[in-house]
Amino acid sequence: MDKIIQFVVALFVIIAAGSVAYVVFFAPPAPATSTLSVNDSIVYYFYGQGCPHCAKVEPFIENMTKEYPDVDIQILEVWYNQTNQQIYTQVNTQAGISTPPGVPEVIIGKTVLVGEDEIPAKLEGYLQAIEKKK
Repeated sequence: MDKIIQFVVALFVIIAAGSVAYVVFFAPPAPATSTLSVNDSIVYYFYGQGCPHCAKVEPFIENMTKEYPDVDIQILEVWYNQTNQQIYTQVNTQAGISTPPGVPEVIIGKTVLVGEDEIPAKLEGYLQAIEKKK
């Protein structure tokens, strides 16, 4: 019986490692900027006051608001502001997310970017696409 359990655990580890490797090395890149629709003109940036990950993204977001002044970037604190928390839940639901992933988070239509790595890596491409549509 122990050999079966060891085999199952080893198989699980191999499958998990393969899945992670696929996501890291072979997953498709962010959608082409042409996939943005007309309804994707508002960029929602959700953050929590006191969140260390949000603090790392904040200078990048501030820079993007200056570089793309014609793009409607809504910056909303959600930990202490109930109104913004309701918007956060509603926008996530509209994006097809039933359980919001946490902050920092950017939502553009149904596109969701989360975290201090993904947001700086991908957001500017979407902002450029929005600006081109205007």
